[in-house]
Amino acid sequence: MFPKLIYEFDALPWQPLGTPTAASFGDLITLTILAWISQGLYSCLENYYYISPLVGMIFLALTPIWITVAAKHPATRTVLHSGWEPVITAMVISSSGGLILDTTVSDPNFVGIVVYTPVINGIGGNLVAIQASRISTYLNLHSIPGELPDEPKGCCYYPFRTFFGPGINNKSAQVLLLLVIPGHLIFLYSIHLRKSGHTSLTVIFIVVYLFAAVLQVFTLLWIADWMVHHFRRKGKDPDSFSIPYLTALGDLLGTALLALSFHFLWLTGDGDGDVGD
Repeated sequence: MFPKLIYEFDALPWQPLGTPTAASFGDLITLTILAWISQGLYSCLENYYYISPLVGMIFLALTPIWITVAAKHPATRTVLHSGWEPVITAMVISSSGGLILDTTVSDPNFVGIVVYTPVINGIGGNLVAIQASRISTYLNLHSIPGELPDEPKGCCYYPFRTFFGPGINNKSAQVLLLLVIPGHLIFLYSIHLRKSGHTSLTVIFIVVYLFAAVLQVFTLLWIADWMVHHFRRKGKDPDSFSIPYLTALGDLLGTALLALSFHFLWLTGDGDGDVGD
C-alpha cells in the first residue's frame, strides 16, 4: 500500500519545481535590475545624453568575456552552441505580446490590464514549464535521444490524448489544469485587498478572466505535449528548446486573451477604469 501511495505522490506535478522557481526569481531579479538602471538612466539623460550609448557599448565589449567564461564549462558550452535559436525566437514571440500590451494600455479604458498581465503570464508559464520538465524527464528515463517510448507512427497530438490518456503525464496535465482556477482566485483576491487593480471584481469579470486563464493553460499544455516529443524525436534536449518557446507562447497567449477579455468587458458595460487610482 505504502509503495503505491509514494508512487502516486511522485506522479503528481510537485517534483520538478526547480524550473518555475528559477524562472520566477529570474523575472523578479531582471525587473528589479531593469527598474533600477532605467531610473538612473532616466535621471541622467537630460544632462548626459551619451550615457545610454555608453552603457550599450560597455555591454557589447563585455560579451566576448562572458562567451569565453561560458565556453570553459562543458554544460554551458553545449548551450552556448545550441541555445541561441530558442532564446532569440522566444524573445521575438514575447515581444509580440509586449506590442499587444502596449497597444492595449495606450487606451485609458484598459489600464487595468497592467496589473493582471504578470499574474496570468506567470501562472501559465510556470505551470507549462512544470509539465514540460516532467515529460522531458520521463523521456530521458525511458528512451534515448531521437526515439520515443511506445510511440506509434503517425501519432496525432490532440487535446483528448494530452488530458485523458492513461499515462502519468496525462494525469499531471489534469492536475495542473485544475490548479488554474484556485490559483488565480487567490491572486485576484490579493489584488482586490491591496486595491491595486483598476477593475472591480464583478462576477462577469471573474468569469471572463478565469475563462481566459483556463484557455491559456489548456492550450499551453496541449502544445507542450507535442513540442517536447517533437524535439525529443529530433534528438534535441527538450528542456533547452521547449521551455523558452512555451514560456514565450504563454506570455503571448496570456496578454492576447487578457486584452480580448478587457475589450469584451468594456463592450458589455463592465469596464471600470478608476478602481485603485
